[in-house]
Amino acid sequence: MNSADLYAFLPFIILGIASVVVMLGISVYRNHAVTNLLTLLGLVLSGLALALVANWIPRQVTPLFIADRYSFFYTGLILGATFFTALLSYGYLEKLGGQREEFYLLLILAALGSSALVASSHFASFFLGLEVLSISLYGMIAYPRRGAADIEAGIKYLVLAALSSAFLLFGMALVYAKTGTMEFGPVASKAGELSGSPVFLAGLALIIVGLGFKLAVVPFHMWTPDVYEGAPAPVTGFIATVSKGAVFALLLRYFSGLQPASNPPLFLVFAVIAASSMFVGNLLALLQRNIKRMLAYSSIAHLGYLLVAFLAGGPFRVSAVTYYLVAYFITTLGSFGVITVLSSRSGDADDIGLYEGLSLRRPWIAAIFTAMLFSLAGIPMTAGFMAKYYVLLAGVGSALWFLVIILVVNSAIGLFYYLRIIVAMYKKPEGDTPHGAGAGETIPASGGFVLAVLVLLLLWLGIYPSPLIEMIRGLL
Repeated sequence: MNSADLYAFLPFIILGIASVVVMLGISVYRNHAVTNLLTLLGLVLSGLALALVANWIPRQVTPLFIADRYSFFYTGLILGATFFTALLSYGYLEKLGGQREEFYLLLILAALGSSALVASSHFASFFLGLEVLSISLYGMIAYPRRGAADIEAGIKYLVLAALSSAFLLFGMALVYAKTGTMEFGPVASKAGELSGSPVFLAGLALIIVGLGFKLAVVPFHMWTPDVYEGAPAPVTGFIATVSKGAVFALLLRYFSGLQPASNPPLFLVFAVIAASSMFVGNLLALLQRNIKRMLAYSSIAHLGYLLVAFLAGGPFRVSAVTYYLVAYFITTLGSFGVITVLSSRSGDADDIGLYEGLSLRRPWIAAIFTAMLFSLAGIPMTAGFMAKYYVLLAGVGSALWFLVIILVVNSAIGLFYYLRIIVAMYKKPEGDTPHGAGAGETIPASGGFVLAVLVLLLLWLGIYPSPLIEMIRGLL
């Protein structure tokens, strides 16, 4: 690695240094506000470095990492989502009390692992980034330790993440045994001649299983609702966006050379997973009264929608997937942000009954949550509508009619459970005394700022998506 490589890799280096600075800061002076500020400063400096070194890319930084437009775009998305999560977490952790500073160390390490994932071009860096992300999430999920649910969620994620890592390692070993390389490019170039090899196909299958657990698509989804319910609200939003988004970005890069559309067995596997995820996610979400569990099943369905664009051929596939992920990040962070700011010391505001009459107690919070739910449902004038439009456009362009029809049907199903929450918020509560989420609670200024920014982004991308489309065009 020479000086030019180090300069191109500067954003990731700054993020690593920031984690060390946060750790040293905690050891020298334990203060929640200072630790939060150091975390935010590290994320901002890393983001500024992305713009600073943009003229030095694309560049292969050792065989492990590649610094290009694709990795920089997704790293910027991860840094932005982590920045919002840190702001939301400040007010949330202030209510909990206790030692809160180590949470930010775990958060910034999770962002570092996610950034390493999207820049990976080798199985070794892929696994390293994934484990840094996963190990950080173990602690973040169980961090509050308010009761059995937090610990249970952390243990469930620990066990299933370890299981998925085992599948990934075994799959990588089988692929390496047949190709003699662990770099994504050479593996993809040899995939055609090895398409009939049982060992190579078994390796690919195990890698898909491991990634399926990380993405929580059907049939690897069973951990999702329990972990979403047990984890702190800001952590749940981080898992649903940064964790899954980084893995999907890695999946898109890894399979960009393999082209699932031109490989019938591979295409069939992903098509079945996509259709199953859409139906199972939406139908099970209809049965939930816990909003975090409802959004957990909703996230499974959204990953199914993403797989429709992933299976589409041509360069438009990357643009459709990337735009959808940006919209999904905004709406999901906004939805869990509402739950975060309305939560109290005793627990998260995740029961739908707590939201009855929210429009009377907190009208602007109810309006923001309504906008986020409309976006998740794909209602016009929101980022979610444009995201689904581009996914449908990619599916129709590749003649994936069966999956397109399933997507449209499931979007209609999803509308029902989103409307249940909206109806509850605008329903007049029983009695004259205010009760439920937000009653008598002070909304943290940091949380209010995040929600205001997210709803503006939501409306901007729904009304004027052209600048973002131009930015993401030709990433791969």
